[in-house]
Formats: sequence, structure tokens, C-alpha cells
Amino acid sequence: MKRVLSIVLQFILYLLAFAAGSFLPVFHILPSLSFRIGAGRVFVYDGVLLMLAFYALILLIAAARKRIPAALVNATLALVLALAAGMFFKLGFKSI
Repeated sequence: MKRVLSIVLQFILYLLAFAAGSFLPVFHILPSLSFRIGAGRVFVYDGVLLMLAFYALILLIAAARKRIPAALVNATLALVLALAAGMFFKLGFKSI
């Protein structure tokens, strides 16, 4: 039960980070990192980088607590699920 709760909460954290990073360039707070994926389409990958930063932070905390094997599986599963959900919701894609 704890493991499922951990995966769900990390999934929500990663998905919110992906969404926040994807919508952050709209407010012109920071310069955006993006690349063209076609005529008139751009993918803003700030959200993916923010997700990876949270992933690294979670693994660093797990390493400090000496619980790397369990945390690695949980965090990786939540990251992959959040990335798939974010791509399904088309977070980060914008038309120019």
C-alpha cells in the first residue's frame, strides 16, 4: 500500500512539474527551451527538464537514506507514467 501511494504521489508531482514547465514560457518569466517538430509546431521541453530535476532530487534523497533500490523502481515508474500522460495530454506542444 505504501509503495502504491508513493508511486501515485510521485506521478502527481512529476505531472504537475511537466505542466508547470510547459506553461511557464507563456508568462515570459524565463527563457524557454524548445525545438521545432514540424511546420508551425514547437515542443517546449522545459517541463521534461523540470521533471528530470525532481527525479534526480528524489534519487539523491533516497541515496542519502540508503534506500536506492526501492526508490529507484518507484520513481522511475512514476516518471515514465507521468511522461506518457503528459505526452497524451499534449503538454509542451504549441502552435506558432
